[in-house]
Amino acid sequence: MNRLLWISLLFAGLFILPGCGKRQPKDEIVKVGVLHSETGSLAPSERSVIDATLLAIKEINESDYLPGIEIVPVIKDGQSKEQVFANETEELLRDDDVSAIFGGWTSASRKAMIPVLERFDGLLFYPVQYEGAETSPYVVYTGASPNQQIIPAVYWAMHDLGAKRFFLVGSDYVFPRTANEIIKDQVRALGGEVVGERYLPLGSKDADDIVEEIKDTQPDFILNTINGNSNEAFFQALRTAEIFPQDIPTLSFSLDENLLHKIGSRMLAGDYAAWNYFQSIPTKENREFVKRFKQEYGNESVISDPMESAYSAVYLWAEAIKKAGRDKDFLSAADAAPDVVRETISNRSFKAPGGMVFVDPESHHIYKTARVGRILDSGKPTDEGQFEIEWESESPVRPIPYPIFRPMEAWEEYLELLQQGWNGQWSAPAE
Repeated sequence: MNRLLWISLLFAGLFILPGCGKRQPKDEIVKVGVLHSETGSLAPSERSVIDATLLAIKEINESDYLPGIEIVPVIKDGQSKEQVFANETEELLRDDDVSAIFGGWTSASRKAMIPVLERFDGLLFYPVQYEGAETSPYVVYTGASPNQQIIPAVYWAMHDLGAKRFFLVGSDYVFPRTANEIIKDQVRALGGEVVGERYLPLGSKDADDIVEEIKDTQPDFILNTINGNSNEAFFQALRTAEIFPQDIPTLSFSLDENLLHKIGSRMLAGDYAAWNYFQSIPTKENREFVKRFKQEYGNESVISDPMESAYSAVYLWAEAIKKAGRDKDFLSAADAAPDVVRETISNRSFKAPGGMVFVDPESHHIYKTARVGRILDSGKPTDEGQFEIEWESESPVRPIPYPIFRPMEAWEEYLELLQQGWNGQWSAPAE
């Protein structure tokens, strides 16, 4: 059955999964937007985030988690283009009248969406790690801020592995550019050195020149903020140039289980990634989550950090609605209105598969556990791809959206100049 048709029938109540039984009718319909790239260079990463979001919605609909409310997802394709994300956000808010949007992948897509959210008083739950230097009352940031991913991972590489000389490589848009500014500040503060910094256009498959420069400079570590399909070209170029993890390891900030599954762990084994969630986390809650996901989408499916973050975001949103209607037996659509959830989301918590998450009332970012994982080799050319956890923080880390290395005003000025240099966009213009 066509995937979109299956989803439509499922949420219309016309198709019942085996074992689910007859669904109870609900009085109130609440529509939500699910906005990710189903086409373009980012689709391999984003399609699965749609699945995780829909799983959470399905679980809530089939339970009494939100009594009286039926959640209806409206799915849109961002096409891996920031302007399309902005256009689809407007359509979701203006024409579809959604109560919240779950979506966005790149920071360029999020930043393009925010002015539209402001204009239509919308609310976005953004599930991906990002560069920080931003807060917005129109966004709940369920991915990591820099002090929950980038900064602790770089400290780990320097403190635990003794790395001093770094080569920075990324896609040419706002997240990698800003993340590398943070990294340069941190490395210098800790007495290290950045020996090179290069960028690829989003979707580019030509990494040979960058790898040649890495070979010439011989860093201790490569810090990788490449996003999407370009990772495959980059790592293939590394191996062709006979650069292997035992000689120069790579620490990636946007390479997850889905890309690992696509590329194959044999090529990447021994390299590292920094996230807040890995599918291999050995807790009861995570094992049950993985089991439910595989039952829904197949045993070959894998789960990444943004997927777990998107899943948890739906439950945090539901917790905010429950708080708004806490004195009522049944909830109404008014309890899910964006301005209501904006007020009630503060201090909401959820026992997520990756551990307890908690919404910081000041910034609407999430307390999250920081982790670094090493890629394992299953001995197969392609496999589901997993990470062995090398390091994790002792407890969930409080989010600090603005990196401490520069004043808030300096970060805002940097971002403004970056956007101006890109003709008002949040990614480098195509050459």
